[in-house]
Amino acid sequence: MRRTTGDAPTVHLWSLSEDVVVDQGAGGDALLLTSRWGQDRLDRPSPAVREALRRMELGPVLLGNAVSGTEELRLLTLPALTRLSHLVVRTLGVDDLKGPLLSVFPLSPAAPFVLIRQPGERRVRLPRHVALTVPESGTGCVLESVDSTHRVVLHRPEAAWVAMMLAWPTTLAAASAALPLPPNVTEDIFGYLSAAGMVAPADEPADGPADGPAARSA
Repeated sequence: MRRTTGDAPTVHLWSLSEDVVVDQGAGGDALLLTSRWGQDRLDRPSPAVREALRRMELGPVLLGNAVSGTEELRLLTLPALTRLSHLVVRTLGVDDLKGPLLSVFPLSPAAPFVLIRQPGERRVRLPRHVALTVPESGTGCVLESVDSTHRVVLHRPEAAWVAMMLAWPTTLAAASAALPLPPNVTEDIFGYLSAAGMVAPADEPADGPADGPAARSA
């Protein structure tokens, strides 16, 4: 594999789960979201929040394109979307027109998603209960477990490379050095996997894959 040097801008996309229906006219100043887990109500959402959710219902969006102004994004839109994280699909991509790297889907009404930056030298690995599922379509693969609050779909080989590095205890620094990816891309994939609960502290000592991700067909 040829090593890519320099940084490749990553793209952070937001969308609503496919089962979510947004009622923009629910009771005047309220906004009602209906999903498999019932209903969530936002009272007096700002126009920016309404517009962001309208676009997210249609598909993945860059929040910066849906919200005008950094302050409005930070103070109004992000807090509202954090409250609705169990309804939100988070997708990571690279600005190269080759499609997304991975997507994280909520599986529980209690599914917070907070990006975690792993220290470069902290030894981590996939949790032992995580399974790597290969769909019958043969396109991409999935990380999931029976007690996980998220499912991660790995759309591209780059994301799968990082996931497979985590089958053994490793560090972000070691993975970045070993993989033919810009370091910021490896770091962001680590961050998304960590936020989805797919990264755990490595047991000591760690001398093999032990019972790392079990590959199976869907």
